[in-house]
Amino acid sequence: MHVVERGTGTALVMIHGWELDHRMLLPLDPVVEQAGGWRRIYLDLPGHGRSPAGGISSTQQIVEAVEAELAERLGDQPFAILGNSFGAMVARQIAHDRRSQVLGLATVAGAFIADAAARTLPERTVIHEDPAVVAALGELGAEYAPMAVVQTHEHAEAFLTSVHPGLAIADRQALGRIAEHYGLAAEPEDSSPAPFRRPCLFLTGRQDQAVGYQDAWARIEHYPRATFAALDAAGHNVHLEQPGLTGALIADWLQRMRRYP
Repeated sequence: MHVVERGTGTALVMIHGWELDHRMLLPLDPVVEQAGGWRRIYLDLPGHGRSPAGGISSTQQIVEAVEAELAERLGDQPFAILGNSFGAMVARQIAHDRRSQVLGLATVAGAFIADAAARTLPERTVIHEDPAVVAALGELGAEYAPMAVVQTHEHAEAFLTSVHPGLAIADRQALGRIAEHYGLAAEPEDSSPAPFRRPCLFLTGRQDQAVGYQDAWARIEHYPRATFAALDAAGHNVHLEQPGLTGALIADWLQRMRRYP
């Protein structure tokens, strides 16, 4: 499994979304670096980025592969975990599987229901539309526009740096195979119903038409130490469209794990 590590200290595992790679979460790195004392472990999931899929053919097997990687790298050391979109499904499962080891859980535009047809989604909304921004991307404009809630040159640049590179190199054949078994064996909140009492953050975009925000909020009672936030003018790429608020919430989560474990 391809892994990028930065910094030293307590491990913070970062898990990207479907079709992407670790670069999707690198915009969060300056916030974590400033907090100090965190060893950031950015994974490329099997079939994504530079990690070969091998024989993996389900999300459950991805979870198992990540857990094996973490066991090799961390042993029984405590760690925090953050997942984006599809990566939130993986992160939630690992957090419940490794409750005694996990210091805290965060999700960014996290998928809480695997079946896209069963999700509660807002209507497609563009808060700020700028055709010039889309046109400047050329052929990639058609890739950028469907997920952009605020179309700005800054957000388009973030798309080019953080989103497109992973999309360009994903193993489509492997992902097609995994997509046939996209859901977990059971939702971790249901299979492990005792409340998860570590500091958590669930960050959602109010205009996220990919996974929505309501399905995350439906789990609020399971996470009594969680901050839930639905940010306006933000879609599925919430941390790219609202970097300031995202950074403040991530910094708060990191501080809570230190001060109020």
